[in-house]
Amino acid sequence: MNNQNLDFVTYCIGNLSRRLGLSAGEVYQRLLSSGILSGYIIPCYDVLHSFSKEYLMEDLTSYMKEKGVLA
Repeated sequence: MNNQNLDFVTYCIGNLSRRLGLSAGEVYQRLLSSGILSGYIIPCYDVLHSFSKEYLMEDLTSYMKEKGVLA
């Protein structure tokens, strides 16, 4: 993972944390355990980082629900 990817992952976790009312650590664990982090966010960085924050948060929230790590 390079610095751009790391910055983006941090950005996603921080914004999801605020949006969902969960700690950053909890969001990280959910993304990690569901495979969203290594199977979606990191490999799709080139596309995902071009989306607006609102769209990105909606997309990730929806995917977390689909994966069963968010009610």
